[in-house]
Amino acid sequence: MQVKYSKAILIMCAVLTIGLTPVAWLGCASTATRESTGEYIDDSTITAKVKTALVNDPVVSAFAVSVKTYKGVVQLSGFVNTLTAKTRAAEVAQGVHGVQSVTNSLIVKTN
Repeated sequence: MQVKYSKAILIMCAVLTIGLTPVAWLGCASTATRESTGEYIDDSTITAKVKTALVNDPVVSAFAVSVKTYKGVVQLSGFVNTLTAKTRAAEVAQGVHGVQSVTNSLIVKTN
């Protein structure tokens, strides 16, 4: 009798293991609307590098620029004083390794 329970338990465990394996992979995989863990870390690194590059640029006031990255696409938002600063911010961001493209949503202040 005990052998039957053991086989039944083994079969249930095997079914659960096989059935839940794809779910475990979903936790690490990216989808169209969700980044994988590796992509999130890469995007965080890109954001930090872009922000550092903007801080070091004499034309752009980096403190007024927000940087967000999703799957290598950098979005710049905030306010700058001149059109030159807006253009330069996009150039600086595009020059960072790993950046796929830049969406420049910066707004030039008018006096």
